[in-house]
Amino acid sequence: MRAKPKNVLILIGIVCALPLTWLSLFAKQDGNYEQLLEQRFSELRDKLQSAELLNRQRENDLHMVRSQFTHLLQTLVHSNVTNRTSADLVMGLPMSSLQNISDLYSQGSLHLPSLFTYLPHLIGKPESLKPQYQVTNSRYGTSIVFGIPTIKRDKVSYLTATVKSLISGMSPKERDDCLIVIFVAEPWNMEYVEEVGKVIQAEFGQHVDSGLVEIIAPSPEFYPNLDNLPQTYGDTKDRVKWRTKQNLDFSFLMLYARSRGVYYVQLEDDVIAKPGYFSIMKKFAEQQHTEEWMLLEFSALGFIGKMFKSVDLPLVVEFFLMFHRDKPIDWLLDYLLSVKVCNPEKDPRHCTRMKATVRRRYKPSLFQHVGMKSSLKGKVQKLKDKDFGKQMLHRAHANPSAELSASLKMYQKYSFQKAYIGQDIFWATEPKKGDHINIKLKQPAELDGVLFRSGNPAHLSDIFYNTSVEITPEDPDNENILLRQGFFKTTDGYFIIGWFDEDGLADCPLPAGIGKVVNIRLNVHANSKNWIILSEVHIKIMEPGS
Repeated sequence: MRAKPKNVLILIGIVCALPLTWLSLFAKQDGNYEQLLEQRFSELRDKLQSAELLNRQRENDLHMVRSQFTHLLQTLVHSNVTNRTSADLVMGLPMSSLQNISDLYSQGSLHLPSLFTYLPHLIGKPESLKPQYQVTNSRYGTSIVFGIPTIKRDKVSYLTATVKSLISGMSPKERDDCLIVIFVAEPWNMEYVEEVGKVIQAEFGQHVDSGLVEIIAPSPEFYPNLDNLPQTYGDTKDRVKWRTKQNLDFSFLMLYARSRGVYYVQLEDDVIAKPGYFSIMKKFAEQQHTEEWMLLEFSALGFIGKMFKSVDLPLVVEFFLMFHRDKPIDWLLDYLLSVKVCNPEKDPRHCTRMKATVRRRYKPSLFQHVGMKSSLKGKVQKLKDKDFGKQMLHRAHANPSAELSASLKMYQKYSFQKAYIGQDIFWATEPKKGDHINIKLKQPAELDGVLFRSGNPAHLSDIFYNTSVEITPEDPDNENILLRQGFFKTTDGYFIIGWFDEDGLADCPLPAGIGKVVNIRLNVHANSKNWIILSEVHIKIMEPGS
C-alpha cells in the first residue's frame, strides 16, 4: 500500500515542526536559553581552536622527525662506515637501501629550517625533547596557560607564594579553564627537581590532581655546551651563560605549553597577582580579536605577565633560538616586534608607533615583582612595578563588545572608545545640555550594574554634573519591574537608574528580574563650564547562576 504524497508532506511537516516547537517552549521556559547557546558556541570554538593547535603541533613534530631521520640517513651514507653489519644493526636496512632513501630526500628537494638547525646537538637524541621529570594530569583546551620557570636560588624561594597567589586569585570556574606549568630549570640537579615536585604536590595536591598545576623539568641533553659561548656586550662569562640558558629555558617551556591553551602567559617565580586577574586578562585578549596583536602586557617589568597567542609561539620560539647565544630574551622580543612591523626607511618614532599596534599594555598592572634575589647568582634586584596598586589616571575593565558613540567634542586623541576598553581616558570639551554617550551592547546581557567615574587625580574638576545614567531592557515586558521600583522613564524610552554625584562618580546597581539590557546612556541635562574626563567605565556582567 503506497502512501499518498499529501500524507507524506504532512508527516514531514510535523517531524520538522516538533524540534522547533520544543525549542520555542524551552526558550519561553528559560530566558537564559540564548545565553546558554552562546556559551556552548564559545566552548565549541575554543575546543576547535585547541584541536587546530594540537594538529599544528603534530605536523611540526612530524617535520622534526623527518628532518632528524634524513640527517641520520645522510650521516650513515656519507660517513666512513665500513662495517656493514653495524649499519644493519643501527637501521635494520642494508647500505644500498639507505643510499636509495637518502637520495630520495636529498636530491632536488628543499628542507625547511627546524629545531635541529639552531640546536644541531639534538640530532639523534629524541629523548632530549621530552621532560625528564613530569607530573601532569594532561589538561588540554584551556583558555590561558601560565608558564613559571624556576631555578634554585641561594637561601630563598618565592615559588610557593607565587603559585598560591595565582590560585587564590581565581574562582573555581576560572581554575577549570586554566593551566599552570611550573618549569624547574635544573636539568643537572634531579635531586632539587624532585624536591620541588614534592613541595608543590604537598602544598597544592588538590590542584595537581585536578590538572590545574603541572611540574616539568627538561632533559640535560636539550642544552648545548654552555661553557664555550662568545662573550658579548661586556658581560661576564657567567652572565652570558645565564642569559643563554634562560633563552633555551623559555623556548622549551613555550614549546611544551603551546598546544595546551588558546593563550600563553610568561611569568616569573617571584610575583604576586591581583585577585580576579584571570578573567580580566581573558576578556582583554578577547577584546582585541578583530585587530592584529602579537603581545599583550599585564606588567611593566621584564618578562612578567607577557601574553602570546599560542598559534604565534612557534614563530616566537624560532626567533629566540636563532639568536639564543647573542642577546638577552627581553631584547630579542623587542627586536622581533621591530622586524615584524618597523620600516627601516622611517624614523624611530614611526617604529615606536607601529610596535604599539602589535604590543599592547593593560593598566594597571596585574602582577607585581616581589623577589629580591635574582636567578643570576649574586645579583640583587629591587624591581617594583610602579603601576601595580597605583592610583591610575584611568582604570581599565574588560567590558563587553558594544557599538559606541558620543556627541561630546573629543580633545586630541582621548576618545571614548579608548576609555571603554581601558586604554586611556575620554577627555572632551564643555558638555552642553542634550549631549550624550551611547553604549549599545552587541550581545544584550544581564547586568549587576554599571559604574562611570569622571575626573582623575590630575584633573579633579573635570567631572560630569547634572548627568543621568540610563538603560533600556531588551524585553519591554520587564519595564513594569523598573516602574514599580520607582525608576523614571524618559520620553524616548530610557530608564534613569542613577546620577553622577558631587565627586563625579555614578555607581548604579540594577534590580533583579529586569532581564538583559540593550542600551546604556549618559545624558547631560545642563550646560557645564568645565571640561569632562571619563576615567573609568565598568559594565558589570552578571555571572551565570548568580
